[in-house]
Amino acid sequence: MTVTGPHRHAFSVPLRHGRVLELGARCLVMGIVNVTPDSFAETARTFDPAAAIEAALRAEADGADIVDIGAESTRPGAVPIDADEERRRLLPVVRGLAGRIRIPISVDTYKADVARAALQEGAAIVNDVSGLRRDAALADAVAHAGAAIILMHTRGTSADMNARAHYADVVAEVSAELSGSVQAAVERGVPLDAILVDPGIGFAKRPDHSYGVLARLPEIAVALGRPIVAGPSRKSFLRAASGNRDAPGRDWATAAAVTAAVLGGAHVVRVHAVAEMIQVVRAAEEILKMAVSRQP
Repeated sequence: MTVTGPHRHAFSVPLRHGRVLELGARCLVMGIVNVTPDSFAETARTFDPAAAIEAALRAEADGADIVDIGAESTRPGAVPIDADEERRRLLPVVRGLAGRIRIPISVDTYKADVARAALQEGAAIVNDVSGLRRDAALADAVAHAGAAIILMHTRGTSADMNARAHYADVVAEVSAELSGSVQAAVERGVPLDAILVDPGIGFAKRPDHSYGVLARLPEIAVALGRPIVAGPSRKSFLRAASGNRDAPGRDWATAAAVTAAVLGGAHVVRVHAVAEMIQVVRAAEEILKMAVSRQP
């Protein structure tokens, strides 16, 4: 781990089949593709596999470094689906992208059986919004496949996460709870080098908690010593700042949050509007370079 900026360190994250995800020189952009009928954040539906495949390829063409495919909504209040239904939605998309897309495929799931099947079809990263708290065997699937994993912070489930949003010090508690997730993954055979962490903006957090996490990302990075993924895109904590617009209308507010994430040292930002947020990330990186150049 070597310093490349005031808050961002360099990491080499091993992926499957000898690939490596290099993090730190710049903030990478992860494009979101939801294969769900109830996504809160999109105007164009990608529930059809062919539409989802085209959306992922378009994200790559627009400059995404990773594409993240999710087949179950995990927003507050979402209704869970079983593993069979999640596989039915997800696997045709992963299978259709394998061999066609050059960037790594991430799958957004907390279920071991779903992750195992997606990894067999060509996924390289598992994005676990539960931080191994829903299905600890997910770590076994990741370790066996030689994949990478993103461990996100949350509390409870979609049904009760908002009721669990109580913190004395949100950054200290998020860091401690994420540290427990990292330790659980390592104990089940996932190499530390293959783990990224996400503080879970908008999950089991009131708006002030989410803004607090964004403002103090460097502290989380120091506490955990792992690459940071930030996902503020179109989240409800931005509602008031965006004039109470619905999720697709929050891209300007998202741009501010993405800028804060980049300046705070995020290694990856997870976004819906890839083409627009690529410009935001690049401009924020130039600001960050100037900040670095003025340091003694």
